Amino acid sequence: MKRIASIDILRALTMLLMLFVNDFAGMTGIPHWLQHAGPREDMLGFSDLVFPAFLFCVGLSIPFAIGNRYQKGDSQLQVLGHVLSRSLALIIMGIFTMNMRSVEGGLSHQVLVLMAVAGYFLVWNVYPKKADGRKPVWVRILQLLGVALLVFLVIYKDIHGMPFRHGWWGILGLIGWAYLPCALAYLFLKGDFNKTTGFWILTLLLCVLNSSKAIPADYASRALILGFWPGGWTHPALCASGMITSMILIRFGEKPRTLFTIYGVLAVLLGLLGLLSHRFWIISKIQATPTWAFYCLAIFILLFALIHWIADMKGYTAWARPIRPAGTATLTCYLIPSIWYECQQLLGLEWPAALTNGFLGLVKAMAFAFIIIGLTWVFEKAHIKLKV
Repeated sequence: MKRIASIDILRALTMLLMLFVNDFAGMTGIPHWLQHAGPREDMLGFSDLVFPAFLFCVGLSIPFAIGNRYQKGDSQLQVLGHVLSRSLALIIMGIFTMNMRSVEGGLSHQVLVLMAVAGYFLVWNVYPKKADGRKPVWVRILQLLGVALLVFLVIYKDIHGMPFRHGWWGILGLIGWAYLPCALAYLFLKGDFNKTTGFWILTLLLCVLNSSKAIPADYASRALILGFWPGGWTHPALCASGMITSMILIRFGEKPRTLFTIYGVLAVLLGLLGLLSHRFWIISKIQATPTWAFYCLAIFILLFALIHWIADMKGYTAWARPIRPAGTATLTCYLIPSIWYECQQLLGLEWPAALTNGFLGLVKAMAFAFIIIGLTWVFEKAHIKLKV
């Protein structure tokens, strides 16, 4: 299937902003509207838009990723294996992120994180293949070393009385859990537009039901329908919304007026649902309320429509070239800051105080985001790129 520039660009912009907001988190003198809202605060902070945008982008990619695998000749069973392995990889990385606390008298947090990231790159790097498509022996050896390194970390933490726990699964884990039902739905519904639309609506209903008291907390049916899914159903709903947005593009892409009319109507409806649900729930990323999800989706659909018009309809893509690696090697870009921060702490290096607060702190955070994207490009040129 043809690669859609607007999907890569939206994903790159999201990654750029994720690097930006993660870097200024904890700084002083930062405008409140740029930060995350508090646990019980009724506010959509700028930082509260980044994670749901990432989930939306994951959903945008699903129809094209699965379609491309079919075009390459993969069977449904092979695609299923890819979906399951991709979800598992994200969940594993999320769990490791949650468990890299320092061990008293042993390895520090910084060393543990660097070892875990090294394991990720050894296992999931994009390695060259032989002409017949098989992996060279040295690639398998490196991957086994990566697995051994991750297994060692689990055992090491166990020995020191700090067994692995899933906690809140970590960002990557939540992405993996949100991706899984959406990719499976698209796969088993065979990309049928009407059936997948039904699945999307179902995720929105489950998102609302999960936040409501329609099913009492002590009812077994609530645990069976709602409570078993990590992070609730708001995250899959965000991902499924991205997926249906791509399916609308595939179906109506040759009719721009119809396409943008549908996107506009969808954005208005979701905005109205946000207004309606605001009577019952606050806007809260931490609580993953329907209000937060509906407002975010209204914004994302309009933003995607705008970028699609600029990049794919008008062909203006040069403006996004500086951030391109963040859209094509997103997982690599996400993990490089872990290497940067931990090495910085191990070496005892600190930014000048003037760059850790206020306006200059924000400038530094944005500059840091571009530096990380530049390093991602360097990693790619060195054939170091994560792909799950």
